[in-house]
Amino acid sequence: MAPFQTFIGLEIHIHLLTKTKVFCSCRSAFGDPPNTNVCPVCLGYPGVLPAVNREALKMAYMVGTALNCDLSMHTVFERKNYFYPDMPKNYQISQFSDPVGRGGWFEFETGGKIKRISFHDIHLEEDAGKMIHDGSRTLLDYNRAGTSLLEIVTNPDFSSGEEAEDFLQAFRRLVRYLGVCDGNMEEGSLRCDANISINRQGKGLGTKVEIKNLNSSRFVRKAMAYEYRRQAKTLKLGGAIVQETRLWNEEKQKTQNMRTKEAAHDYRYFPEPDLPPFCPDEGFLMGVAEAVPELPFFRKQRFGRQYGLTAELADFIADEKFRADFFEVCVDEGADPAETAKWLKGEVAKQLARREADLEGSFLSSFRMAELMKLLGSGRIHANIGRQVLELVLDEDMDPVRLIEREEFAGSDDREALGPVVDQVLSNNREAVLQVRDGSQKALGFLMGQVLKTAGQQADPKLVRRILLDACHEESPARKD
Repeated sequence: MAPFQTFIGLEIHIHLLTKTKVFCSCRSAFGDPPNTNVCPVCLGYPGVLPAVNREALKMAYMVGTALNCDLSMHTVFERKNYFYPDMPKNYQISQFSDPVGRGGWFEFETGGKIKRISFHDIHLEEDAGKMIHDGSRTLLDYNRAGTSLLEIVTNPDFSSGEEAEDFLQAFRRLVRYLGVCDGNMEEGSLRCDANISINRQGKGLGTKVEIKNLNSSRFVRKAMAYEYRRQAKTLKLGGAIVQETRLWNEEKQKTQNMRTKEAAHDYRYFPEPDLPPFCPDEGFLMGVAEAVPELPFFRKQRFGRQYGLTAELADFIADEKFRADFFEVCVDEGADPAETAKWLKGEVAKQLARREADLEGSFLSSFRMAELMKLLGSGRIHANIGRQVLELVLDEDMDPVRLIEREEFAGSDDREALGPVVDQVLSNNREAVLQVRDGSQKALGFLMGQVLKTAGQQADPKLVRRILLDACHEESPARKD
């Protein structure tokens, strides 16, 4: 047993996918020219009045519902006072005493087991702007100032960086399913701060150290591993852990001091006088409940039970909501569930990657995928032709049946067409025929390769194998009609 027990909690910030900012009507979008999506409200001009974005509230309550939180029936906004150059009004409209939700729990897979973690709260606030350091000067872009930001604060329930990494990946999947955040950590739409403390086994929480602005789940794991080693070394030498805020330096693979840690009273929270409390009515709460879909953790489990998918296939299909919906429409259209899942994970994923495309934006509709699967299942075409048809669908925006007719693809049961090719191959490779009769799979594979090389991609490998086995075990290697 390790001498020290680890306690990790996460503070996750997600940009909500609202069209406008949380307290004004400015456009909310990543990548626009600097300082083009600003107005007197988000620039903090004197005398302006904020107005809360109702869609941001709905998305916040959706996340609270998905995380099993106790939703607030009276949520209020407060001013969190501090000076940052990228927050022009020198306070942030946030929540403290009455957030959107408290408590709650979430289950995810880690280390081959199911772990449940709990939450302190989730609260809605506005984001700050962005500082761009350019040599000896710093530039300020206020496009992000005022963007809808939801903060999710977990309790210190994680015992390792690996658990925290697995949770972040599951949480990213969740918010993408809900349609409230794109989960792009590279662009900053999902950011994470991690709090870690260690102590002797059974002694409870130690002194907390915060690691700020981790924009990768992998960085979370690595930063937590480094901090455990650093803090354990300090305690073993009889030192004391200082409560502080640190940053992860990826280049040096270590954390570095940023500043001493603020406490809640340092922010001097007080009620935002320009925003009344929000008290959700029955209609609002019904709309939230209806907007929350079946969540990915439970959908994956259902796919295994209902469709007999392996854990690996179920995980892949359920990973993205569009893909999972696409799959179920295919099955409803009559496609075989297991084969459809295999093709989506295999050939479809490969062809999309080759084109640097995604399923949602491709010409492959769920109807076309179902049609292709039914053609394969009926034996009208085989896998090699299916791959060619798939490529043509992705490139030409046409239905599979029309493509098969246009290309005059051969059927998979065309023994007559394959017969002469098989005869010639067997005649040229008598020793391999004898080896096949003795049970050699290597020799059989060699003969199949020779037939397929001559017959081309329209030949069905399964049919070729059957014909070869029949012919090799006859008294003379001749074609069986």
